[in-house]
Amino acid sequence: MEDSESAASPITSASPLPTGSGTSTPAASSEPSPSSSSTPIGTNPPLAAVTPSATTGTVPSESGADGQVKLSFVGDVMFASKVEDIVKQKGYDYPFTNVKEDLTKPDYTIANLETPISTRGTPQDKEYSYRSAPEALTALKNAGIDLVNLANNHVMDYGEAAFLDTMASLDETGIRRVGAGKDAAEAYQPVIVEKQGVRIAFLGFSRVVPNTSWKAGKNHPGVAETYDYRIPVEAIQKAKANADLVVVIAHWGIEREDSPDKYQKELAHRYIDAGADLIVGGHPHVLQGFEQYKGKWIAYSLGNFVFTTNENQKTWDSAILEASCSKAGGCNLHVAPILTTYALPTPMGPEDGAKLFARLSQISIGAKVDGNGFVSLK
Repeated sequence: MEDSESAASPITSASPLPTGSGTSTPAASSEPSPSSSSTPIGTNPPLAAVTPSATTGTVPSESGADGQVKLSFVGDVMFASKVEDIVKQKGYDYPFTNVKEDLTKPDYTIANLETPISTRGTPQDKEYSYRSAPEALTALKNAGIDLVNLANNHVMDYGEAAFLDTMASLDETGIRRVGAGKDAAEAYQPVIVEKQGVRIAFLGFSRVVPNTSWKAGKNHPGVAETYDYRIPVEAIQKAKANADLVVVIAHWGIEREDSPDKYQKELAHRYIDAGADLIVGGHPHVLQGFEQYKGKWIAYSLGNFVFTTNENQKTWDSAILEASCSKAGGCNLHVAPILTTYALPTPMGPEDGAKLFARLSQISIGAKVDGNGFVSLK
């Protein structure tokens, strides 16, 4: 099940005032598990653990400091359905009106692109199938998005032709991509960039795959799945050998649930044992909390960023996650609180931001978000 859309189109009306506290009761939903090839996480012996040094509770360094890189992450982004109605009237740049400065300021900005970008294809047999127009990519690029994750449960909503168009259009626009490819080798291949003297490897994996045909294989286009953890772990280990910092973008969990499920936690720990330095998740359409494992941060879900709007106010709460990371692989995190309704993510005011920080502290695992948005151990 995906976020249900509000019946009324809000194009001409103002966004509702934020509550910031997310008091609605989430609807229960189940995560699809279509993998006949999935391997239970506990069946293989754990890999040798990597033991990094902890870096917690300090103010992120300014971008440009020697050996420090500033990264920003946002959650699910798409330009279909009710969002398409809005951007066709107001322009494709409209969703970024209030956040462009925040997205263009870091050294590198990353989003989860929860839609194919194409004019071709046929909607797949699933409850929600999205497709966004090619004009969306120019807006994404102009807004400061440098890289997108494609390992998710919507990128193939309109079949293989639209999926291939998506990758080609991203390449042409100059937005890097991870988590999917023309075959498994490309899907599990990291994007490695160097910023401020730090070599950063990005990887994307999904544990939400609607159909086994969506999984990338030999000579078969698709997404990098992580029902079986072994291939992602190997990809992380290889990336670590070629980069100072390894960032994993994971698509996982149960929709509208505040807390990560057991698979999220087990996979995150395995990724860090394999060499990941920072893990940023999505899919639940709500914010989930933080955890630190062996000195490395996990942000379990960033929720929606530009998405359809429904009546569950927890889906309105979002964030720009800012990470200041060192060449040695340590990261300090800061949360910029965002209200996202009707395709217009907007920074929260102090009162609503404080409520969101308090809620994130309640749902985090051994971690807290202070009144200024900085993440540290409890």
